[in-house]
Amino acid sequence: MSLSNEERQSIVTLELKKAYETYDEIGILTAADRWNGAANRLYYAVFHAVNALLIYDGFQVNTHQGSHALFNLHYIKTGVFPAEYGRLYNQLQTMREESDYNCLFDIEPQVLRDRIEPAHNLIERIAERVGLSDMNTFLSKA
Repeated sequence: MSLSNEERQSIVTLELKKAYETYDEIGILTAADRWNGAANRLYYAVFHAVNALLIYDGFQVNTHQGSHALFNLHYIKTGVFPAEYGRLYNQLQTMREESDYNCLFDIEPQVLRDRIEPAHNLIERIAERVGLSDMNTFLSKA
C-alpha cells in the first residue's frame, strides 16, 4: 500500500509523538524503582522514533527485527547516524526482551540510567531529520 505524502507525514508525526510520550513515562517508572518497566518504555520510545524515520524515508516497517535491520542498513552502515546509535538500539531491544520475558532478569538501575540520555539524543536527532524538532516543545505545552 502506497501512502500519499500527507498520509506519510501524519504517520511520521504520530510515531514521533508516541516516541516522546513513551519517553516521558520513563521518569515516572524510574522514580518508582520500576526499572524493568522503564527499560520497556525506553526501548519503545526509540522504536517509535526509528519507525518515524523509516516511514519518513519511504520504508515499510512490519516487525521489530525489520525496523532494526532497516535502521542499521540505511542509517548506521551509511554513516547517517553514528554506530553507537545502532548499538544502543540493539542493547535496548535486548534489555526489553530480557526484562519482559525472563522472570529471573532484573535491569540494573545504572545500566538503564546510562542509556536514557543517549536514547533521548537519538530521538532528538531523528526528530530533526524528519523536520519535527519542535515536537517535544509542542508536547510539553499540551
